[in-house]
Amino acid sequence: MTDVASTHVSTLSPARADLFRIAAIVDALLLLAAAALAVFHAPADTVQGVVQKIFYLHVPSAIAAYAAFAVVLAGGLVFLWNESPAADRLARVAAEVGLLFTTVMLVSGSLWARPIWGTYWVWWDPRLVSTLVLWLIYAGYLLVRRIATPGRQAGRFAAVVGIVGFIDVPIVHFSVSWWRTIHPPVETATPEALPPEMLLTLGVSMLAVLLLAAVLVGYRYRVEVLKDRLAAELDR
Repeated sequence: MTDVASTHVSTLSPARADLFRIAAIVDALLLLAAAALAVFHAPADTVQGVVQKIFYLHVPSAIAAYAAFAVVLAGGLVFLWNESPAADRLARVAAEVGLLFTTVMLVSGSLWARPIWGTYWVWWDPRLVSTLVLWLIYAGYLLVRRIATPGRQAGRFAAVVGIVGFIDVPIVHFSVSWWRTIHPPVETATPEALPPEMLLTLGVSMLAVLLLAAVLVGYRYRVEVLKDRLAAELDR
């Protein structure tokens, strides 16, 4: 039975596998280009100096996290509507990727803050605290997925957590506008506020990080499909 299961599980669309491989190669090139632009092309900020270049990792990571959590939201809504295993699986892997990029956002932000603010963390700052809450929400979501017995009830409960948790995403994004904070306002990252060299570097970095997030979601989704197929074959 193991040989039969292996045969079924390893059957994947060659075209789809090639698409993921091409996307991964393109993204690797984009990441290298983004790094080169950040180091050699984008000028150092006149106020913050070279440390400001963390911006080209920090901001795209935040957007990638938002996008991944939006996928969790959509997957949860679809699962509550029709209990689609594919939607549940997609929400699960997107939460993992979103948590990864939220971690990158927190770490890069802390490293950026140290030379500018004189500290790695400010507990009263709404942007920092709401981002930490976002990390805890989706870490809790994944913990629920890991410890709960797989099935309809666990999927529905996780979907609710993922949907409610998304409320914190706009809170994180607009916290710098709604409350007093030492974090730079959103307007500092708009095209109108950046010189052409910085805008190009940010654009390439954004594309590279978003494609990386999509590739990670795609590969993780494939792994989960294979695990589900293997479990189904072994249960026969």
